[in-house]
Amino acid sequence: MEMSQTSVASTCNLPKSYSLNMFKDFVPMCVFSETNQGKLSCEGKVEHKFDMEPHKDNLLNYAKLCRERTQKSMVKTRKVQVLDNDHGMSMRPMPGMVGLISSSSKEKRKPTPTKPSDVKRTRRDRRELENIIFKLFEKQPNWALKALVQETDQPEQFLKEILNDLCMYNKRGPNQGTHELKPEYKKSSEDAAG
Repeated sequence: MEMSQTSVASTCNLPKSYSLNMFKDFVPMCVFSETNQGKLSCEGKVEHKFDMEPHKDNLLNYAKLCRERTQKSMVKTRKVQVLDNDHGMSMRPMPGMVGLISSSSKEKRKPTPTKPSDVKRTRRDRRELENIIFKLFEKQPNWALKALVQETDQPEQFLKEILNDLCMYNKRGPNQGTHELKPEYKKSSEDAAG
């Protein structure tokens, strides 16, 4: 098969002559069309399959064309630009731009920990932590949970478990919202100090 002399074929280094290989032994196919109303109709059957490859005389031109296509696809169109003395001003959202950024991901991201209390803490040995808590209660008789978490640097849930064993939680009165040692532990810590 010979291609007609078109401007596209001459500028793109497309081969002008091709070899056609015809096959009859392939999976039977039909051509369908669909109207605007959604009605399907069979337009015909495909009886012959043609494989088209550049003629042997044009293989060099075709190989060159393939190399050019590959090289074009590998060229990066995006460029990195380094900003001097910007101090990150162009990256900061301006007032009123909060709702403009849309997330394409369907799942919600976990918020990054901003408070020190959200940072993962590692558990100490239970006996060691009990000793630290007794020393803290020697300094002052009542402690809020947040203050104890800061002082001991322990996970809040783990600390609560130990405090439930060692302390009473004050729900009312002047020390409302704080923990204090149970009476049986107060005596032993006073004896140890005296």
